Amino acid sequence: MTASPTDVRARRIHEVILPWVKRNPAAPALEDRRGRLSYGELALAVAQGASQLRALGVRGGDRVLLVAENCVAVGVLVLAASAIDAWVAVVNARLSPREIDNFIAHSGARRVLYLTEVSAEARAHAARVHADDQPWHALGRIGVGPLNIEAVAEPVHDDPREQVAALIYTSGTSGDPKGVMLTHENLLHVAELSRRLRQLGPADRFYGVLPMAHIVGLSSQLLGALSSGASIVFEERYQPDSLVRALQEDGVTILLGVPAIYARLVDHCRRHAVSLVQTRLRFAGTAGAPLTPELKANTEALLHQPLHNGYGLTEMAPTVAQTLFDAPRTDCSVGQPVPGVEVRIVDPTGQPLPRGEVGELWVRGASLMRGYYRAPELTDAVIDGDGWFNTGDLARQDDDDALFVVGRTKELIIRSGFNVYPVEVEQAINCHPAVVQSAVVGRDVQDNEEVVAFVELAANAALGVGELEAFLRERLSPYKVPSEIRFLAQLPAAPTGKIRKHELRALAAAARPAPAFPS
Repeated sequence: MTASPTDVRARRIHEVILPWVKRNPAAPALEDRRGRLSYGELALAVAQGASQLRALGVRGGDRVLLVAENCVAVGVLVLAASAIDAWVAVVNARLSPREIDNFIAHSGARRVLYLTEVSAEARAHAARVHADDQPWHALGRIGVGPLNIEAVAEPVHDDPREQVAALIYTSGTSGDPKGVMLTHENLLHVAELSRRLRQLGPADRFYGVLPMAHIVGLSSQLLGALSSGASIVFEERYQPDSLVRALQEDGVTILLGVPAIYARLVDHCRRHAVSLVQTRLRFAGTAGAPLTPELKANTEALLHQPLHNGYGLTEMAPTVAQTLFDAPRTDCSVGQPVPGVEVRIVDPTGQPLPRGEVGELWVRGASLMRGYYRAPELTDAVIDGDGWFNTGDLARQDDDDALFVVGRTKELIIRSGFNVYPVEVEQAINCHPAVVQSAVVGRDVQDNEEVVAFVELAANAALGVGELEAFLRERLSPYKVPSEIRFLAQLPAAPTGKIRKHELRALAAAARPAPAFPS
């Protein structure tokens, strides 16, 4: 099934399509509900897109933001930015105006493009900034934001290990977003891992439901497919019935998702008595949140395929470990470290721990980010002088090298595969004039995590849950809005004033679970 081009290895991410353009330009490449492009048409669209970006004043080293949801146009523009050595940052159109404005300001973007034909939210963002509606070759019409004449282009490096290809933002509601700089080498390495470890080839067809605003959707999904001569059918928003149709009718062979996607698929198929016995699916993979044995078993029974688990982080572009295609596991290990990645598990003092003991997971390898953009102090805090990155996660490693991620040293909440940082939500809540302070914690639900907020109001203040939720929906993307809000007369605190979050987690555990997958 796997294919290995004999051409010189790509040095830029847009070059991964060139062998397949040469071999079979008529082969399908990218598809969405609006249309499709063959590899030959994709190459032309990329060249035209690069030319149009230059005409819009975008230079090598400039940052270009794409406010979008999954579609063919995003894939083309990611490659077009690469062709002129610009940095691309795809941001989810469903984010709030404040979040997107923070990304624009932090990145110093030269241009912001709004994929208005695909997303109503992108149209609203475009209207807010009076973006110019322009036609693009093979891509329809795109909203073009004003030129930032104060943008400073970063240096351009010939070395793919130095030249940044993409900025991936991991937070944004605070005034100091964290942008992960990923080089061409980072992304090309993971694309090659995806091709090799999943034995991908031109006969494969991806179901592109993971957002390209997030690293798996960009590297393993988009670039993994294109480096293999495979095709992708993009889905803007996940719906189980759409996935069923793709499996039954569209010949999908590769499915990458988070546990919540599989949980909703299993539930949908049970309720509607859907069988997925006769499909072309040959690989199903999950990452981004803990996988439970029950969900793994139910998914494998439904798909008649092993459900492969994996582990990664945006800072590693993202792949750290993955179960082997030809050696599926019966447990919920995230698999062995992938080629090119080293791992170590240490105690709080940094000393290595014996196999089987739980400690802090550190990693290094070819896919490690160049750093956090405009935040050298944050970079230095997580990467030591020997190139080891502190993941902040707790793990153990068995004698067969398999990793088991057992918890997080950070307070990060992973909701349906999306990162939610409690401080972001707390800051948004605390903006309400009736709020004194708040604390946000995660709560485990089946195959997922959800966000629970505890709020202390000012004396004599009147504020209802519905009113606060409406307030937050104007400031946060939907998956960051708490599933439950509880008002307390006073938040539990230590003598120092520090909130006792462990007490709040215990309270949250007794609360009513919300739906596992946000709309």
